[in-house]
Amino acid sequence: MLPSGTIKKILKKCNYAVSPSQARVTQAKAIKFNKSWDEILVQDGLVDEKKFYECAAKQLGVPLVNLRGREIRKEVLNLIPGPVAGTHQVVAFDKSGNEIKLAMTDPTDLQSVEFLRRKTGLEPKIYLTTPADLREALRRYHAELQDDLKIVQETTGQVSAGDLKKAAEEVSIVNVVNSILEHAVYEGASDIHIEPAEKEVIIRYRIDGVLKPIMTLPKIIQSGVVARIKILANLKLDEHMVPQDGRFKIQIQDDKLAFRVSVLPIYDGEKIVMRLLHEGAKPLTLDQLGLLPLPQQLVENAIKKPHGMILVTGPTGSGKTTTLYSLLGILNQPGVNISTVEDPIEYRVNGVNQSQINPKVGFTFATGLRALLRQDPNIIMVGEIRDQETAEIAINAAMTGHLVLSTLHTNDAATTLPRLLDMGVPPFLVAFTANIIIAQRLVRKICPHCKQEWRLNKTAVAELGRIFDIAQLVPLLKKSTTLKSEEKKLENLLFFQGTGCRRCGNTGYKGRIGIYEILEIDEEITRKINQRATADEIKRSARNKGMLTILEDGLIKAKMGITTISEVLRVTKE
Repeated sequence: MLPSGTIKKILKKCNYAVSPSQARVTQAKAIKFNKSWDEILVQDGLVDEKKFYECAAKQLGVPLVNLRGREIRKEVLNLIPGPVAGTHQVVAFDKSGNEIKLAMTDPTDLQSVEFLRRKTGLEPKIYLTTPADLREALRRYHAELQDDLKIVQETTGQVSAGDLKKAAEEVSIVNVVNSILEHAVYEGASDIHIEPAEKEVIIRYRIDGVLKPIMTLPKIIQSGVVARIKILANLKLDEHMVPQDGRFKIQIQDDKLAFRVSVLPIYDGEKIVMRLLHEGAKPLTLDQLGLLPLPQQLVENAIKKPHGMILVTGPTGSGKTTTLYSLLGILNQPGVNISTVEDPIEYRVNGVNQSQINPKVGFTFATGLRALLRQDPNIIMVGEIRDQETAEIAINAAMTGHLVLSTLHTNDAATTLPRLLDMGVPPFLVAFTANIIIAQRLVRKICPHCKQEWRLNKTAVAELGRIFDIAQLVPLLKKSTTLKSEEKKLENLLFFQGTGCRRCGNTGYKGRIGIYEILEIDEEITRKINQRATADEIKRSARNKGMLTILEDGLIKAKMGITTISEVLRVTKE
């Protein structure tokens, strides 16, 4: 998809007379039908396809290639997996030695070229092709998957119901499962859901926290796909009535990935959910997590303390574990002993002694934590404080000279303190040991490729006004960001949103970042805890000292163009 600015230059160089009004109509159609400018120009007869792309190739200094009817070897085509080819609008059509020939609709997309150079390990030679030719070539990926499904349907009909191992080892079943796994990796999914229905099998991916339907498979291949995944995860093939958990690892190009597998019997078969974990992924820095300067300083001060508790709180899927691993990454130095007890171990961290709980044999958070204290630790990470026993041991560890990191499930930072008291922990222990509490959510980031300016309308103001004091919005943003002179009024505030493009799957979002509420336990908050103050009283006291709420942190990031107001409202609704 050639950028509009490039297309305008080509039209001028090639002497095409496209009026400003025709250009505006073309742009509107391109957005409406999710097509590129050049496709609409050809479709509406404003340019001749062959001459336009020949001229474009000359202007861009790349050769033009015709993919229609061209024979592309399967091993060459598959050098770039289908999902990547579709996202980056590129097809590998030939290879010789260390060189790979790539056909693209936008040869100026150097970011994609560099990405493919790293992924393939080959030197790309770029060719321009037409959008129609590229679509034709991309259909070959779909045809391959359809061929595999056809073979599976034919062979599965010949396999007896009990011979699951044979079905799972069929090349076509292996290819289907590999396609599901590879597609998920390149789409950036965090989870794969394989859901049996009455007449089909539904595949969904969780991408940036939102489940997205990807494909449906014929019901007849269900048993083969389930058996294949069970074999990979070393689970029992003949067990269909009891939940099972397992794990396996694969390597796709340079990426090493672990898949955590959960199999659950449901009415129409066995549902499988696989969590994708990138092996060897480096912990994020505090900047990458999305902490603003002042909250970041509070966190840095807290982890410098030799003992006490750092608690991270939020609902399931809010990124608590990622935050803990990032803090461990900063603390992980040769001179300290770090031990963890987790459920499950999400990432393997070199230099950290990680153990996983196993309730079946009596290895719980509480028993694991007791054992860790006999291992001469400096820093302890407890995956989650779920009960009074674990809370008391963790707090006692913090009192006796250890730095303890853990998580709780509460909606905001202030609620965490009364929650510990409700577990039966004496107030003075909570007040004495807690250093800082981090409450968080994850919001989707605006796709940088389709980002555009947007101003608050009446509907947006009304929705925002239901949960936030609108009169405080401009002063808040003025204090935390740089406002233009014309943005002193609410209706003039400039925000951003994504219109949706092929790179973000037409969602307008790509990737996620945290929004935070950081509660520092100072003398006043300590006094409030000892007085058994309510969460509202603690929050009011912290707000008077300048604590940003999760909503305010999100609104600041929306003004900075990182996320959207609607996304912040979506994740902060209680």
